[in-house]
Amino acid sequence: MITIPVQASKPYSVHIGHGLLAKAGDLAAKVLCPCRALIVSDDNVSPLYADALAQSLQAAGFVPELYVVAHGEGSKSLQTLADLLEHMAAQKYTRTDAMFALGGGVVGDLCGFAASVYLRGIPFVQIPTTLLACVDSSVGGKTAINLTAGKNLAGAFYQPSLVICDPDTLRSLPPEILSDGCAEVIKYGVINDRELFCMLKQGTSPACECVIARCVQNKRDVVEQDEFDTGLRQLLNLGHTVAHAIEKCSDFAISHGSAVAIGSVTIMRAAVARGLCPAKDLDALIALTAQLGLPTSCEYSAEQLANAALSDKKRTGGSITLVVPYAIGDSRLCKIPASELQAWFAAGLI
Repeated sequence: MITIPVQASKPYSVHIGHGLLAKAGDLAAKVLCPCRALIVSDDNVSPLYADALAQSLQAAGFVPELYVVAHGEGSKSLQTLADLLEHMAAQKYTRTDAMFALGGGVVGDLCGFAASVYLRGIPFVQIPTTLLACVDSSVGGKTAINLTAGKNLAGAFYQPSLVICDPDTLRSLPPEILSDGCAEVIKYGVINDRELFCMLKQGTSPACECVIARCVQNKRDVVEQDEFDTGLRQLLNLGHTVAHAIEKCSDFAISHGSAVAIGSVTIMRAAVARGLCPAKDLDALIALTAQLGLPTSCEYSAEQLANAALSDKKRTGGSITLVVPYAIGDSRLCKIPASELQAWFAAGLI
């Protein structure tokens, strides 16, 4: 087991290791008093892993209950959040009880946001079951739901009490969902970890313990310096300004990971066109992205994407901050007028 401490406003640990789902109760009991435990999962993950988690929690003295939502981005909604909160209130959950997010990024975001607002905050534990959630969304305390105007527009910074990552759960993922997570792994390499990028090129599995741990350490290091996303942490948004626009334009038919992959290639292509990044690094990114089963282009125009992106939460007044790769392993924040966004997108699309 690899343990990575996170020294945020609320310190916690990320445990990574095979077979940890069966030990989740014992790990949770080290940071939480035995209590009622609401397991929030989706209808894909629940049949696979909810019983094992419930048994582990019960053996450690917790009283587990299961709450299942529909899988997919549609569950990151005001209605699903309201239904979950109403259920908790009807079942008389208290501030001494806890929530356990068992699933991918959608479940983690929904459960974490519910935990942050129910009774003004109760503890929650992240148990990610997708690669994307393992390496990215389960760590760092960002929780959110979507609004009609855009993705993640209602949310809170709310750190978990614990993160338990069992790579065994990734074996049940369909290939396309595993590839989704690879986009976030590649992202860390492009941002500031050229060695990780080279490891992936050489065929290292993005789902192995060492790669997951390296991504978590990368994110931990950034979050500890900028927990509330006012500066350095914005580097973790590489490709995401384009990605969220793609998701919105496609009505979420294009997955988050695929959109991030397209977004990362798009922004690097724009950087190459502006003479900021070597063309060979773009070639390497396109090759690795395709090698890991991810797309590198989309059908939407620069105008369509810019219009969608300008409702994104990353916009501040009349400007927007882009994460621009100057090389693989060297990405920088670039604040531009919102009026220039369409031109950046146009330079990056093919």
